[in-house]
Amino acid sequence: MQQQKILIVIGGPTASGKTSMAIKLAQHFNTTILSADSRQFYREMSIGTAKPTKSELAQVDHHFVNSLSIHDTYSVGDFERESMALLNQLFEKKEVVIIAGGSGLFVKAVCEGLDEFPDVPNDLKEKWNQLFESNGIEFLQNKLAQIDPNYFKVVDKENPRRLMRAITVFEVSGTPFSEFRNRTKPKRNFTPIYIYLKKERSLLYQDINTRVDQMMEEGLEKEVTNLKSHLHLNALQTIGYREFIPYFKNEATIDEVIDKIKQHTRNYAKRQMTWYRGQADWNEVDSGGFDEALEIIKINKK
Repeated sequence: MQQQKILIVIGGPTASGKTSMAIKLAQHFNTTILSADSRQFYREMSIGTAKPTKSELAQVDHHFVNSLSIHDTYSVGDFERESMALLNQLFEKKEVVIIAGGSGLFVKAVCEGLDEFPDVPNDLKEKWNQLFESNGIEFLQNKLAQIDPNYFKVVDKENPRRLMRAITVFEVSGTPFSEFRNRTKPKRNFTPIYIYLKKERSLLYQDINTRVDQMMEEGLEKEVTNLKSHLHLNALQTIGYREFIPYFKNEATIDEVIDKIKQHTRNYAKRQMTWYRGQADWNEVDSGGFDEALEIIKINKK
């Protein structure tokens, strides 16, 4: 009987050590990594997305890092289709492949399949873009909390694109976004083994604050300044970039920007941890616990 292919899934909150763990496991199994961090797809965004360094990218083949421009339109459905086509190719030669990233919906789409969401007309998308521009993110948050409280519990509440997506799907279909996400999933020709990297919360928050300071030292302000004219694009509606908008309007100091990035990143990490707790089948491993991860993979491969 043909051996079942294995997809090792590395998850966890931001700053939990996913990149390092994925590289070590990829080297151990002589395999490649698919990035499921939707912020790291974009070539123009590097420092603020905590991409793997050039050295790390050189150690192991990575897919979907620097694969898009901020001007490209790209959805989780596109990622699922491209990932499945790539995995079919990779599994012809490899028994094990690794996927890593903090975008839980992208990971879930690959491992379990994505539900068939209805198409949203462009004029409806534009309507909600204008409402967001006029009324701010709290308007979107309140609307989604009203129409789909289940999805509101797990969505990235600071991401206007995700909020508008759920709202417009509801407006088109009359069905909450969360119900589409909970429908029967297609079968996969591989077995996922889920590794969740845990880190004590106070240490995680400390590491997040330190990493933001490092990003500033590496030139985050310059990177965002170079993208200043593109901050309206969906790709840049993310932590580490949109916090600079008040700064460019002379409405905030650079120290206030840094504090906001730290705060929003900590909030995001908290939401990620909540999301993972709501998912089944994740095996908890201490951040950096390589031998522990190997043992879990060994047990689950049997």
